[in-house]
This record gives sequence, structure tokens and C-alpha cells, in this order.
Amino acid sequence: MHILITNDDGINSKGIRALRKELRGLGELSTIAPDREKSATGHSLTLIHPIRVEQIGRRIYAIDGTPSDCVNLGVMGILDRKVDLVVSGINNSPNLGDDVTYSGTVSAAMEGTLLGIPSFAVSVTTQDRAEPNFTFAAKFARQVAIMIKEKGLPDHTLLNINVPNVEESKIKGVAITKQGKRTYREELINRIDPRGRVYYWIGSKGIIGKEEDGSDFKAISENKISITPLHLDLTNYVFLKQLKEWDIKL
Repeated sequence: MHILITNDDGINSKGIRALRKELRGLGELSTIAPDREKSATGHSLTLIHPIRVEQIGRRIYAIDGTPSDCVNLGVMGILDRKVDLVVSGINNSPNLGDDVTYSGTVSAAMEGTLLGIPSFAVSVTTQDRAEPNFTFAAKFARQVAIMIKEKGLPDHTLLNINVPNVEESKIKGVAITKQGKRTYREELINRIDPRGRVYYWIGSKGIIGKEEDGSDFKAISENKISITPLHLDLTNYVFLKQLKEWDIKL
């Protein structure tokens, strides 16, 4: 098995190192990751300027692009053999609920799925500057990689995994979950730079997740690992039927 590892925290992050260490022995590993943090870049591709690639180790590459670029470049040209699995992470913060629309970590797995490769993203739900337990999350990622190798994934489907940032003994199990909903408490910070020009910083006062039964937020609140199958088809099929009844015409 040829596994492509990527992330959005950068090539030198502790999370990607833990993942590489734990996935050794499952097959050949290739790592392509941004040369700096690219959090919250979403599913963006770099189309308006060239992407620079630097090989920094055996089958390890740093690029000045996005996580989605990493997967695209690896599959389309950098790597010399077919990729069998894309693993994105380990992210140093949760990717729960609506976060998946912003997350570079999840988007890298989406890109792999779009290219027809089984893919999953894994995050540690670090809060309040606590030290993330990447070691346990990496061990769990290894188990998932083995199961995907054996069972596969449906077309257009990826897994979004969130691991509670607690001691292994406090993990209460694994929950198969739906994507939850969250309430943003954003703030727009307005400042003046040394040259007298106004600049803005989009900040956050924290996130409140709705702990609905069966949701990823609920699982994490109960110290369970959340595994959410995400589908790339965003069509609202229920409303699709209603929309046809609108009889919209030119």
C-alpha cells in the first residue's frame, strides 16, 4: 500500500511526524505538506501563481501551496507510483460540525476522494492550549488505515475523525456520528498599524457546539472518538423536488 500523508499545520508539525511514525510498516509512505501553516484554507487550489516544491527527505516534500494542492500534486505528478490511501492530519484542533467547510485538513481528504482515492482526516480536539496527545490519535489512525485497506470506502465518501484530547484510559469508545452544528462567537478586531493604516483581524471568542444525539460534538463531549462519514454530493434532494415545483422559467 502506498500512503500519502498531508496536513494543514505544516511539514514540521508534531502531528504529521506522529502519523508518519505510526503508519510505518503498513506500506510505502510519501509525505507532501505545506511549508508553513495553512489552517482554514478550505478546499482551495493554487491557480494564479506557480507552486514551489522542495524535497527535504526521502519521499518527503514541502510545498508553498494549500493542503489540497499537496494531494493534487502528489497524485498528478510528484510521486512515481499510484496512491492507495490519503491520510490528512493530525490536526492540532477539532474539526467538528461546520468546521469541515473551512478545514484544510478535511479538504485534503476531500481532494483525495475527488481523485478516487480512499481518504480520511484525523484531528485531536485540543482546547485551552493543552498539549495534544498525538501518539494515541496516530495509533487510532493506523487502525482505521488497516480497516480501509480491508473494507474500502464508498465512492465520494471520506471519513472525518476527531479524537478527544484526554488520556487513553479516559476514552469511552468510538461513536459513528453525523456532522453536528455549531454556534460561532466571532469578533472583528480593528487596529491601526505603525503607518497609520487600518487593518482587521478575524478573531474568535470560542465555539459552542450543539450536543445533539448522534452528532460529532456529542461524542466528543462524552470522551468518545467521533468518526463521521462525509459525502461530497451536497445536493439537498428533499428540496430538489420542491424546487422543481417552483416552475422557474426565463
